[in-house]
This record gives sequence, structure tokens and C-alpha cells, in this order.
Amino acid sequence: MKIKNRITELLKIKYPIIQGGMVWVSGWKLVSAVSNNGGLGLIGAGSMKPDLLKEHIQKCKAATNFPFGVNIPLLRKDADELIKIVIDENVKIVFTSAGHPGKFIDVLKKNNITVIHVVSNVKQAKKSESVGCDAIVAEGVEAGGHNGPDEITTFCLIPQVVENVNIPVIAAGGIVNGKGIAAALALGAEGVQIGTRFAATLESSAHENYKRNIIKAADTSTTLVLRKIGNARVIKNSWSETVRKAEERGADEIELRNLLGEKRERLGIFEGNEDEGMMEVGQGAGLITEILSVEDLMNKLINEFSNSINKLISLAHLEE
Repeated sequence: MKIKNRITELLKIKYPIIQGGMVWVSGWKLVSAVSNNGGLGLIGAGSMKPDLLKEHIQKCKAATNFPFGVNIPLLRKDADELIKIVIDENVKIVFTSAGHPGKFIDVLKKNNITVIHVVSNVKQAKKSESVGCDAIVAEGVEAGGHNGPDEITTFCLIPQVVENVNIPVIAAGGIVNGKGIAAALALGAEGVQIGTRFAATLESSAHENYKRNIIKAADTSTTLVLRKIGNARVIKNSWSETVRKAEERGADEIELRNLLGEKRERLGIFEGNEDEGMMEVGQGAGLITEILSVEDLMNKLINEFSNSINKLISLAHLEE
């Protein structure tokens, strides 16, 4: 099977499946494996210094001949340095997030780089289109990690964004299997960005404790915390409970930032501290029951997608 639409044409990939550029998860091994199996891998620059990003880009180039990209959170103080590394290393796809989509658009476009921005509502989507982004990722509040303050779910967000922009829309948030891909495309998206499901693969650079927590998760295992300083969906643990209690009694932004600290994500995702770490996991984790290789996962996603589409087609025939 090969899927042809504006996203696969834009990114020059076989399947419109993008692996999210997750902090402490999306290193060159995961990224190259996804790209080698027909999707688009994204290096997660959010947890990398410029020199480390350069190293991962170079290793990724050596491991794949297919397109891959880099995800850059624009609120990082060194975002301009990360952008320079991307340009110097001739990476042609950049996903931006957590900031104004127009901040680096001119320099990126000047270097013939495809730019896709992550949004959480219609207003942000229209802004991204107006400044010249080639496509957008519309991410619902089901997603793991940092989310938009409006807490719009993927199922409601995607069709509204599709109705309001002309550029292609990539759906994200809670998508972990082929059924979710089929649903996203039925809502008008032309691709999907998947995070948590790829985090629980053999090639993911996350700690085994983090992966095990994904596998153990049920439908109620995640929670939203840190609403005053930026929503984040995480696995429930001792740290998230401490944050919840602090928020319940009205903790201010300073106290919450102190609870978050500078290395809380690393502690949970990369170092595997199950109690005090910040384990960013999406709400669809309850559907993830095993750690697979990227190759096996991609095959599974496509087979599930194909079966879902064929089932819908058969239902339509029954109506006749």
C-alpha cells in the first residue's frame, strides 16, 4: 500500500505517518527507523544542545537515505542556534512548536526548508497559514506532554481546523493505532503525528521504566498538570500528585515552576524515575500493550488502517 495525498507529496514519504519529535525519546535511531519504514522521523531537539543536535542529524543521515526532520520548540532560548544547525546540516523539514510560527519562517524558507507548525486551536492554525507555513499539526489535548490551554480534543479540533485553513492538516493527540489513523483522515486530516506509540518501541531512546509505564497504562492513567504555566499530560505518580495538591490549594506560578524544575522531564523519561519524574504520556496509552520494533509497528499500523478502511467500505456497500 502507498498513500498519496498532499502530505506524502510534500514530505516525499510513503505513508502520511509522522513520528513526534519527543524530548529524550526521538534520537537518530528512532528517527531513521521510522523514515526507513515509510514514515517521517523527527529528531526531538527540545532536549538537545546545538552540538548534540548536530551529532544526531549526522548519525541520522548515515542511517537513512529517506527524508527526516527536526522538531524545534521556539520558546527555547537557543532556538536560533538550533535553527542554524538545521540549516548548516541541510535538513529540509522542520516542525516548530511552542512559540510564534513566524519567528524563523523567513530564514527557513530562504533555505528551501519545509516548515510545519504545531497548533492547538483554529486561531493558531490560521496564523500559521498566514505567515507561510506549508502545513500544520493540529494537536488535541489527549497528547502526551505540553498541550494548549483550551483543552480541545482531537476529534473536535481536526474538523474545525480543516474547515478554516487551506494548507494540509496533520492530526495529533491520542492516535496510537491504524483505527486512529483512519478516523483522523475521515475527519479531514491528511496525515497523523504519533508520539507515545513510537516512544514504546525498541529504537526509542527513552528509559525502559518509562516504556514499561506506557505498557502498564490504562485509560485513566494520565492526568493534566501545570495548567497555570502550560498544560502537560503525564502518567500519574507521586510527583504529579504533589503538583495536583499544590494546584488545588492555589499555588502560584513561581511555586509550580519550582516543582517542575529544569530536569523533571529528563528524570522521568530518560532516567526512568517512576515516582518523581515527569513521564509525558498520551491518553491513548491504554491501547498500547507491547514494545515493538519500528518496522513491526509500522507494518501493524498500515494493516490496521487498511482493515479499518475496508470495513468502512463494506458498511457503505451494505447501505446500498
